[in-house]
Amino acid sequence: MILQALNDYYWRKMADPDPTRRLPALGLEDKEIPFIVELDRDGRLVGVKDTRTLHGKKSVATKYLVPQGVKRAAGVAANLLWDTAEYALGIDTRRKPDRVAEQHAKFRDRIADLPQDALGDEGVRAVQHFLDNDPLEQFDGSPVLSELRESNPVVAFRLLGDTDLICQRTAISRSLALENEEQASADTSICLVTGSECLPARLHTAIKNVWGAQTSGANIVSVNNKNTNGNNGGQTPAFASYNKQQGLNSPVSKGATFAYTTALNHLLAKGSRQRMQVGDASTVFWAQQADPLEDVMASFFGDGDDPDARTEEIRALYESVHGGRFDGGRGNKAFYVLGLAPNAARIAVRFWHADTVSGIAHRITAWFDDLKVARGPKDAEYPSLFRLLAATAVQGKADNIPPNLGGDVMRSVLDGRPFPTTWLNAAVQRCRAEQRVTYLRAAAIKACLNRQSRQRSSISDHKEFLTVLDTTNTNAAYRLGRLFAVLEKIQEEASPGINATIRDRYYGAASSTPVAVFTTLLRLKNAHLKKLATGRVIWFERLLGEVLGTVDNFPKHLPLPDQGRFALGYYHQRQAFFTKASDDATDTTIQGN
Repeated sequence: MILQALNDYYWRKMADPDPTRRLPALGLEDKEIPFIVELDRDGRLVGVKDTRTLHGKKSVATKYLVPQGVKRAAGVAANLLWDTAEYALGIDTRRKPDRVAEQHAKFRDRIADLPQDALGDEGVRAVQHFLDNDPLEQFDGSPVLSELRESNPVVAFRLLGDTDLICQRTAISRSLALENEEQASADTSICLVTGSECLPARLHTAIKNVWGAQTSGANIVSVNNKNTNGNNGGQTPAFASYNKQQGLNSPVSKGATFAYTTALNHLLAKGSRQRMQVGDASTVFWAQQADPLEDVMASFFGDGDDPDARTEEIRALYESVHGGRFDGGRGNKAFYVLGLAPNAARIAVRFWHADTVSGIAHRITAWFDDLKVARGPKDAEYPSLFRLLAATAVQGKADNIPPNLGGDVMRSVLDGRPFPTTWLNAAVQRCRAEQRVTYLRAAAIKACLNRQSRQRSSISDHKEFLTVLDTTNTNAAYRLGRLFAVLEKIQEEASPGINATIRDRYYGAASSTPVAVFTTLLRLKNAHLKKLATGRVIWFERLLGEVLGTVDNFPKHLPLPDQGRFALGYYHQRQAFFTKASDDATDTTIQGN
């Protein structure tokens, strides 16, 4: 289904009325060409045009529609009328003259193999004349030669006075069309994407820009080994069953192969608004039909360049969902989310989700509802997924986020299922290790616990947590967290400006083995209260009575979910101390002065 959805997206883009937004036709690709070698009709070098321009601090070359590049790794294979300086001009950039000579010969052979009609084109003849007359000798003394030697850039050819490259001329386009025609063969199969009879593509175009994969690209559809003639005791290898090698093992037509790889590379391209990074998974998304959700989906989970604009986009999504704008035809359109992760020379599908536009919109708002928790004025109203994951990683570094965690969380967001226990565990462990419950960790803990509680709605003790302090929540772990926050507040008021509080010394033990520390903390509390004014003492005593009212005893040990409830109780009570009293009748928090 993944390849079929990508194939459909390709044809949707091909039908776009705006020609600048269409994807390349079969046999072509968009390629950045830094240097264009300009020739006269007789094949003499006229000059070299540098197409690069500065975008910020980066130099970016102009893109041209050229014949699709060949797939190569260690072997030698040339592109048609465009390639690197080594292939196209025979310039030795790595001091490997024998290999460069072989590459340049392949480049010339590729041109010589063109049909007679194409060989008669004046542009093709000019390139052949230029290559016959020693390109290096013609470049002698040119200031651009040193740069060609240093960086081995991609180059193409153009006739003087023309606007199109030689590889874009009509004769070349016709030859490509003939080359891509599928002829009847004994190897025809049923295409897995289109369901029609086809001659399967032997190799599939590499997918690029997957974070962590090889820079030259990697494959989704591939076979481990094409060699069936090795030392295998005369037996056919398992990956070549029925003697089907390479692409014949998973038959996809050349047209469908081109379509799905072109579409996926377009979605993954640098600067694409339809991609985002979720942990180690490069994630792309698209709709069955054009929809504004495609342009803003990434901002819902990422940081974005403009935080204010991102916040407004999320608020607009809430308004659209609650206003019923996703009902009807728009909401019924299919929407796809694909997460890809590197796996050596291949690409692993980390997650795949197909839903309606309406379903996706409701899942996203549910995600932010679950995360919503009391926050400070400088905390983001809608935290990004990356920040949430990094907050639960060691030292807050992206490199320390577990490899599968981002994909697992995203899958839960899209499916509406409970979040992975590993995320809750990571958030609780960071709170204990750093003796600090931050806004992002509290948001993650609340989201995890609330989704778990919905699966256990029959258990009254597993009540969903509110955004702010809930004085009606009688869960013992939640109450103990509140108690710890009250005891810390008493210590802070008794010793203003204190460098370290009971949190720095006792938080880890209090949240995991309460009985071991709370008797000591309650005894220390009495000494701290003696330093406070009578009015504050009375207020704190009333608060302690309210918090301890439903706590019968201190547990010997709190399991992981209860450690999360402890952290949330502590966080809620701390936030309540610094929040002004509300006139809202539903606000049952007890506020400090």
